[in-house]
Amino acid sequence: MNVEEAKKSLRGSIAPIITPFHDDESLDLDTLKSLIDWHIQSGSHGISVTGTTGEPSSLTLKERELVMETAIKSVNKRVPIVPGTGSTNHQESLHLTKLAQEMGADAAMVIVPYYNKPSQHALYKHFKLIADSVDIPLIIYNIPGRTAVNLEVKTLARLNEDCPNIIGVKESNKDFEHINRVLLNCGRDFLLYSGIELLCYPMLAIGGAGYISATANVLPSKVAEVYNAWESGNVEEALKLHYDLMPLNDVLFKDTNPAPLKAALGMMGRINPKLRLPMDLPTESLQKEIRSVLADYGLVEKIGSEV
Repeated sequence: MNVEEAKKSLRGSIAPIITPFHDDESLDLDTLKSLIDWHIQSGSHGISVTGTTGEPSSLTLKERELVMETAIKSVNKRVPIVPGTGSTNHQESLHLTKLAQEMGADAAMVIVPYYNKPSQHALYKHFKLIADSVDIPLIIYNIPGRTAVNLEVKTLARLNEDCPNIIGVKESNKDFEHINRVLLNCGRDFLLYSGIELLCYPMLAIGGAGYISATANVLPSKVAEVYNAWESGNVEEALKLHYDLMPLNDVLFKDTNPAPLKAALGMMGRINPKLRLPMDLPTESLQKEIRSVLADYGLVEKIGSEV
C-alpha cells in the first residue's frame, strides 16, 4: 500500500488486538486468528497487533515476529493491518519495521521509545532513520504516559515534512490543544488517530482519521459504528454512541491496559485471561465491577440475577 492509498484506506476503527496466551504463557495463535476474524466480521476497519494493548514489552523479539506474521496472514488483505514495530531499542525498531514491510503489512506503527526519555533531536533522528529504511507508510505513536516523553508538534511537523512515508500519528496525549496543533502544523491530510477512548469522537470532530481504541477488543461493532455514523453525517448517532460507550471505557482503564481487557474477554469466553508478569489481572473487586458493566451491555449474565 502506497502513501496515497494509505491515506484513503487507513481510516476508522483500527482495532489494537490483545496478545492471547495459554496457561503456560506460550502464545495462543489460534485464538489470535479467531479474534482477528471476529473483529473483521464485526466491522473493524483495520487491525493492529503488538501495540501497547498487545503487551509487546512482555514478548521476545521472535514472539513479536511470530505474532506479526500470524496476524498478517490471518487478515489476508481483508482490511488494512498495521503492526506495532517500535521499541526502546533503535536497531530492534528498525528490524521489526523492515520485517513488517517484507511480511506484507499495509503500514507500521512506531512508538516513541519508552524508558530512555530521548530528546526531541534524538527522536527526530530515530524516526527519520526508520522512515528512510522502508517504503511502507508509518504512523508514529505518541503516548507520553507510557514513554515519559512527549513528541512535540514541531518535531512531528519536521518529520512529516522530511519523510513522505510518515503519514500520521496515534495521539495518546490528553492535551487536546496539542492534538489540535498537530493538524494545524502537519496539514489537514495528515492522519490523526485517537489513542484515548474519550477523545475518539472529539478527534473526528476536528478532522481526525479515526482511532486505535483498546475498547474495540470488547465491543468492536459499536466502536466501529461511531466512525460509520460520523462518516455518514449522522452526528447525533455518533455522539449517542460516544456516550453509550463511556461506562465501558471508564471501567477498562481502572487498571493498566490490557489487564482489564483480558479479564473482560475472559468473562466473555473469548480468551484465556492470562498476562505475563509484571502485568497481572485486576483485583477481585475490580473484576466484579468489570463483570457488572459487561452485564449492563449484555455481554455477560448479570451477577446474582434472580429468576
